Formats: sequence, C-alpha cells, structure tokens
Amino acid sequence: MCRNIKRLRNPGHNPTDQELHGAALQFVRKISGFNAPSRANQVAFDAAVRDVAGAARVLFQSLHVAHHHHSHTTSAGADQHA
Repeated sequence: MCRNIKRLRNPGHNPTDQELHGAALQFVRKISGFNAPSRANQVAFDAAVRDVAGAARVLFQSLHVAHHHHSHTTSAGADQHA
C-alpha cells in the first residue's frame, strides 16, 4: 500500500488537509495491518491518522527547499544546470 502514497511535496504549493489525511490514512493502514479497524480500535486508529497528518503538516510548514531551475539544450555538451 505504501507504494501508492503519492509524493506530496510540489513546488509552489503545500499539500491540502485532504491530501495529508489520505496519505496518513494509507500509512496507518499499512503499518497497523488494518484496512478498516474494528469498533474497539477505531478511536486509536483515527487518532493515529490525525497525528500522522499533523506531523506531516508541521513538516511541510517547516521545510526550506531551494528551487533549482534546470535548463537543457540539444547542443552536444551544452547542458546547463542553473
């Protein structure tokens, strides 16, 4: 399941709460082994999803990412990386 979690870091936009929740849900499902928890485990499962999504939100708000512009030309030996 984790291989289906899409990359959420994109230039110019932080992930939405919905995107963070979806990724957190997939992660918690994977590590817990439960696709849908029992009624007895629902509160703990939901809390884990909320906590993972919150941690991811803090991560994205704290990241400092340098944006690199790559310029590629078709001339031999003229590839430039700015």
